[in-house]
Amino acid sequence: MLHRLKKLHGMTLGAIDGEIGKVKDVYFDDVSWGVRYLIVETGGWLSGRKVLISPRSIRRVDWEKETIQVALTQQQVKDSPDVDTDQPVSRQEEAEFYAYYGYPVYWGGGYLWGPYPILADDAVAGTATAELAIRDQYKIENADHHLRSASEVTGYQVHAREEHIGHVEEFLVDDAAWALRYMVVDTTKWRVGRHVVVRPQWITKVEWAESVVELGIDRAAVEASPEYDPAIVMSRDYEIRLHEHYQRSTYWDGE
Repeated sequence: MLHRLKKLHGMTLGAIDGEIGKVKDVYFDDVSWGVRYLIVETGGWLSGRKVLISPRSIRRVDWEKETIQVALTQQQVKDSPDVDTDQPVSRQEEAEFYAYYGYPVYWGGGYLWGPYPILADDAVAGTATAELAIRDQYKIENADHHLRSASEVTGYQVHAREEHIGHVEEFLVDDAAWALRYMVVDTTKWRVGRHVVVRPQWITKVEWAESVVELGIDRAAVEASPEYDPAIVMSRDYEIRLHEHYQRSTYWDGE
């Protein structure tokens, strides 16, 4: 199901044996637009340290009660690699993180989660296997930085064929695959009270230094697109109409 990403902020994250903290932000990668980490503020029990939690750890999200349950202990989180979330996270730090938890890395395999398009239970490998995979893939893909903060991108200006149409208001996240399926664009300065959604894959370029998102879509097409109501849960019928309007293939067919 699709949910507003902003609803994650402030949700309580629980370990097997107690509370970990509150979700402060998420990191996504700007290639596949997958949610790679929740940034969790631990509060008093870890002296306010912020930790990274992979969606691979998540076992249940209760959107109504605003809680997330993960298959980790407090000790595992306490002993996890200390990553400065106020600085860009390097691939080396990610490799150490994945090795510690024994997860297969997401940057190898061609799909959203490495060899898998969604998070599957059988995708979790043993620690030794994961460490070998991480070392091999790190040597091959000592990649450029692709992690971005969702909070940082919120507010970016959005252009359609270089014409300004609004700004990024938020994202819609698929909590099965942990992918950002849509970007919500507030066009109120152009069309009063109107919101539209576009797929991140329709973005042609992001000028990170200038905080600008460029869409490969004409402004007239955006204007005529189905209007998005943030107060209503997005239906599959709406998604189909949206993709038909832009004459684009759907993500569920692609996966």
